[in-house]
Amino acid sequence: MSSVAVLTQESFAEHRSGLVPQQIKVATLNSEEESDPPTYKDAFPPLPEKAACLENTQEPAGAWGSKIRPIKASVITQVFHVPLEERKYKDMNQFGEGEQAKICLEIMQRTGAHLELSLAKDQGLSIMVSGKLDAVMKARKDIVARLQTQASATVPIPKEHHRFVIGKNGEKLQDLELKTATKIQIPRPDDPSSLIRITGTKEGIEKARHEVLLISAEQDKRAVERLEVEKAFHPFIAGPYNRLVSEIMQETGTRINIPPPSVGRSEIVLTGEKEQLAQAVARIRKVYEEKKKKTTTIAVEVKKSQHKYVIGPKGNSLQEILERTGVSVEIPPSDSASETVILRGEPEKLGQALTEVYAKANSFSVSSVSAPSWLHRFIIGKKGQNLAKVTQQMPKVHIEFTEGEDRITLEGPTEDVTVAQGQIEAMVKDLIHRMDYVEINIDHKFHRHLIGKSGANINRIKDQYKVSVRIPPDSEKSNLIRIEGDPQGVQQAKRELLELASRMENERTKDLLVEQRFHRTIIGQKGERIREIRDKFPEVIINFPDPAQKSDIVQLRGPKNEVEKCTKYMQKMVADLVENSYSISVPIFKQFHKNIIGKGGANIKKIREESNTKIDLPAENSNSETIVITGKRANCEAARSRILSIQKDLANIAEVEVSIPARLHNSLIGTKGRLIRSIMEECGGVHIHFPVEGSGSDTVVIRGPSSDVEKAKKQLLHLAEEKQTKSFTVDIRAKPEYHKFLIGKGGGKIRKVRDSTGARIIFPTAEDKDQDLITVIGKEDAVREAQKELEALIQNLDNVVEDSMLVDPKHHRHFVIRRGQVLREIAEEYGGVMVSFPRSGTQSDKVTLKGAKDCVEAAKKRIQEIIEDLEAQVTLECAIPQRFHRTVMGPKGSRIQQITRDHGVQIKFPDREENPASWSVSWLSTQPIGPLPSGVESHSLEPAMQENGDEAAEGRDGKEAEPGSPRRCDIIVISGRKEKCEAAREALQALVPVTIEVEVPFDLHRYVIGQKGSGIRKMMDEFEVNIQVPAPELQSDTVAITGLAAHLERAKTGLLERVRELQAEQEERALRNFKLSVAVDPKYHPKIIGRKGAVITQIRLEHDVNIQFPDKDDASQEQITITGYEKNTEAARDAILKIVGELEQMVSEDVPLDHRVHARIIGARGKAIRKVMDEFKVDIRFPQSGAPDPNCVTVTGLPENVEEAIDHILNLEEEYLADVVDNEALQVYMKPPVHEEAKAPSKGFVVRDAPWTASSSAKAPDVSSSEEFPSFGAQVAPKTLPWGPKR
Repeated sequence: MSSVAVLTQESFAEHRSGLVPQQIKVATLNSEEESDPPTYKDAFPPLPEKAACLENTQEPAGAWGSKIRPIKASVITQVFHVPLEERKYKDMNQFGEGEQAKICLEIMQRTGAHLELSLAKDQGLSIMVSGKLDAVMKARKDIVARLQTQASATVPIPKEHHRFVIGKNGEKLQDLELKTATKIQIPRPDDPSSLIRITGTKEGIEKARHEVLLISAEQDKRAVERLEVEKAFHPFIAGPYNRLVSEIMQETGTRINIPPPSVGRSEIVLTGEKEQLAQAVARIRKVYEEKKKKTTTIAVEVKKSQHKYVIGPKGNSLQEILERTGVSVEIPPSDSASETVILRGEPEKLGQALTEVYAKANSFSVSSVSAPSWLHRFIIGKKGQNLAKVTQQMPKVHIEFTEGEDRITLEGPTEDVTVAQGQIEAMVKDLIHRMDYVEINIDHKFHRHLIGKSGANINRIKDQYKVSVRIPPDSEKSNLIRIEGDPQGVQQAKRELLELASRMENERTKDLLVEQRFHRTIIGQKGERIREIRDKFPEVIINFPDPAQKSDIVQLRGPKNEVEKCTKYMQKMVADLVENSYSISVPIFKQFHKNIIGKGGANIKKIREESNTKIDLPAENSNSETIVITGKRANCEAARSRILSIQKDLANIAEVEVSIPARLHNSLIGTKGRLIRSIMEECGGVHIHFPVEGSGSDTVVIRGPSSDVEKAKKQLLHLAEEKQTKSFTVDIRAKPEYHKFLIGKGGGKIRKVRDSTGARIIFPTAEDKDQDLITVIGKEDAVREAQKELEALIQNLDNVVEDSMLVDPKHHRHFVIRRGQVLREIAEEYGGVMVSFPRSGTQSDKVTLKGAKDCVEAAKKRIQEIIEDLEAQVTLECAIPQRFHRTVMGPKGSRIQQITRDHGVQIKFPDREENPASWSVSWLSTQPIGPLPSGVESHSLEPAMQENGDEAAEGRDGKEAEPGSPRRCDIIVISGRKEKCEAAREALQALVPVTIEVEVPFDLHRYVIGQKGSGIRKMMDEFEVNIQVPAPELQSDTVAITGLAAHLERAKTGLLERVRELQAEQEERALRNFKLSVAVDPKYHPKIIGRKGAVITQIRLEHDVNIQFPDKDDASQEQITITGYEKNTEAARDAILKIVGELEQMVSEDVPLDHRVHARIIGARGKAIRKVMDEFKVDIRFPQSGAPDPNCVTVTGLPENVEEAIDHILNLEEEYLADVVDNEALQVYMKPPVHEEAKAPSKGFVVRDAPWTASSSAKAPDVSSSEEFPSFGAQVAPKTLPWGPKR
């Protein structure tokens, strides 16, 4: 059931009462009064004064008079004192430590408050707590509970007072606990005990006990009284609008609860102080007794439907009768069938009350109007507009529409209902006369197609035929469609919908199989590509499956021919996508990835653009070496070849093809590639590439360093031979920590097993899920023998033993520093053996080892080797100038780390010397390292090197160094075995950069450097050197290359190669810069250039030349300059002269053409005139606005073409001119002359009683005066204003 809300008389009265007096006054003025200007005070009300605000504090002040509340500090501080006898933690070694400090930290973290503890002279504890109020109270409670000894006490109070201690939702109890820092336990309601237990400090218990007793005492003073009063007399006790009961409550301070009429209880409950309560009870009893004696009753019958009118909105009518007559009206409940209304009151007042009851009952009536249910919404109108016309005139009438019923119910004052009924009946009659409806049956499966995307189809039909179309929702599965509106529009809409439905029945649905991975590509970003397809085939509906369904079916629906065309189009698109999605993987050694990418991605970008492919490289932190290329097959192969050639040029990479039967490929690769991966790792990380499965090819490609490739080839062929004869596989399980021990140092142990048995043993990689699995492959007897040996080794490892050895305490630190790195390495290498050194501070030399027997023995041996190394350790000093230290270290110290790993030594670099006092250079060989500063001689010295105990080192501590001796900041210290230190020193010396000079012609320097230094940076990155080009003002040809000796020769060759390329480019540039001039009359220049430069661009591209036309300021306006190869410039000159020759044959003729038809001949954006010019091969120029002769049109071209073009445009003129003349004649009748009446000047905005009219001489401001209302920027003479001078 639906209904329309209307504005009732009561709500209208409320609305009126909310208006300010001025508004009510203005609303009731007649037209004459409205013309009077408002007073100045009405138009500009004054701001409220301060005095006015202070006088009446009861009324809420406006925005001007509101008080500003003081801002309270959000952070408070409280200090608590815990006496010594009450402290929980007394025996502390040191204040601020132990359990007490931990508890304070926990409290701070939990509550967010800040705690500070201090110890008084009497050993009492002072605690200062800072923070927000809630946090401070919580922290205080925690401190008392956890840092102070606890006591407990019980308080007996009456059971009925317990709920007042708890408070609403337990809030009062929580507040009390926080305030007193105690724990208060109240017995459960079912517990007979009335004792309340308080736990906390003595002080807190006393406070809490006092508060509880206070609450109980307050409740002792209060009392509750329950009065039995007949329900019929409740209205007399309450009084009209509850005034009497409110008066009693206010005077006595008690609370009186009278049950509402709907509740069947007769008990009145009074609560309050005992004395005041007695007064209230006495007054109520007095009223009750008085009314019981004086009142009598009469019963009358009133129709049930009229009861609500007697009651009135919110019972207002009953209260109104009670107030006027003192008579209570009792209405039977709404669920009762009784129609008897009882009036109770004094006999002399009953007659008046009865009259009012009948008046109110008969003041309203109910009526109904017959109207078909489908017309209801038309009667209501859009947003209730039609119905609002009725309800605005008769606001007390309530109109109700019931869905599915052919009637409208009206309810309200009898007269208003009669008028409203007549209006609605007239509206219904009119609608039935001019409206119609029809219902059609169309299969519900076509409904969504009839609606169209976002309702496009159905909205078009609704707007076009001005009808309403009601299509049932899909959930109803109904075929019935209802059309309502104008009879003619209904028939036309019906015809179109039936045509659409019949067309859909003849439509075809086709399922197109498209791999799901292409769906997003076909749809395009934001649906751009699918929108293009839909625009191309608008009658075809294309539905893609939901991505979650993983379906490949794309459904096409529409007319048969269109569906077929769309299918072919999409199949072609999919075929192109498939062709462009071919993918190949290229394994490239990780160290060459940066060269393939190039500086700023230049190389990879160039390969992508030229091969038209997508190339994806693995992430820098990834272990993968595979580069994936996607695109057309031929393009992918080309890109692959280019990437491999880059790798081949950069390193000594060999490539070998091995023929292995295709049937063996899968078994050679192994489960998840484990077998082939083990061969690649064993042979130095070579790449082994098998052909695509199903290709039938036997060729396997091995790529990598030559020696490793040969090794991998032998192993692969041997394995293939084994597979062909007989292959056997066994899986063995061993803990992952045993694997390194089984493999042995440098793979020695496992190689021994392989050599002795001939079987291949594969250990799991980090990527494998099963880390325990070791696979043995080979001939059965070899595999069994290898299995036996491995299982024996594993069994030995499983037998855990404990052993010890003696290690001098001075060496202990070497093993445990860096968080025990050395011990961790030993554990990893020797099967997880546990090595325990004695705790620091003890002088014990006993070291305990626990693990498998073999592992423990091997670990002991390794520890002994380390100790021997430490015993035999020497320190060498290697002097390298400090400026080379950064280069020697390498990026992030990588070079030094490599040397320390390779030679097993420790290398320490000196601290940097920020401000060296003088130059002191050390030399490493008889050759000086790079150019020396002016004034420093080159000496030949042996490398500075001292061993432990050398006297030469003594002079460095405090004594001034001798001239020529190395500086402290140049000395690098190497520690380790003597032979290893010497090898490390040689490796360090090899890292010192050397400088060579290369002659490069000065004029080529800027080309070598490149744009923004890109060229020289690329060479420096490629050859790992530093190239220094001299400053331009030096005019020097010498370029310095600094770097490692191993890189210098390659860098020099690369630089000289670049110089040769640049010289060849210079020669080429000279040939390309041949200039040729041709003289052409300037009037032909625009024709040679062509529209938007089309002609000249064609000549430039065709002959590969640059053509320069003279500037406006040039002296010679005829010369056109052509630059390029000599042969090309001559060909371009001939092409220009040919155009000039054709132009010279052309003629120009002026044609008089009526200017009124110019726009029609030119057409929208010049489309029509361009068509004429293209058809007749002529140029047509129209006069510009303001030309002397607006009718003169110039036609240029070959004579015969000009003649034909002129005839054509003259014919067009004749045709269009007739239309122009007709239109002008019509305009005379359509637009009669407008006679403007002289309008009276506006008075502007005028007010009465303004300040400027206070004196008789003053007058209202003149709005037309520029002096009183000046315009912006105008100069105005100063004028005295009524409000005083301007500030």
